Amino acid sequence: QVQVVESGGGLVQAGGSLRLSCTASGLTFDDYAMGWFRQAPGQEREGVSYISRGGTTVYTDSVKGRFAISRDNAKNTLYLQMNSLKPEDTAMYYCAADLLWSSVRTGASAYWGQGTQVTVSS
Repeated sequence: QVQVVESGGGLVQAGGSLRLSCTASGLTFDDYAMGWFRQAPGQEREGVSYISRGGTTVYTDSVKGRFAISRDNAKNTLYLQMNSLKPEDTAMYYCAADLLWSSVRTGASAYWGQGTQVTVSS
């Protein structure tokens, strides 16, 4: 049984930093492309950042230069380092996994976590 579990969210002041983690079990982590998504109340889910099996990374424009995605295959863990946080980054953040790079990038991943809340105060 595949499980994807996010952690690391919380309340932070604008300009602060958080590091999100996502641990996946029940799958061969090295084989999977991974991604971070977020959804704010009343808004559609949006892709934040993706990382391929080989380490290729993609960021949405609003987080470029502030967020960094990485993966530790030995620990079956995905990370999202978030710096210079802004109130508009407030959202529930979700981790997603799929064998297909295209599925992760289009939000059609097979496996999703339950989310971790990030709240940035002004």
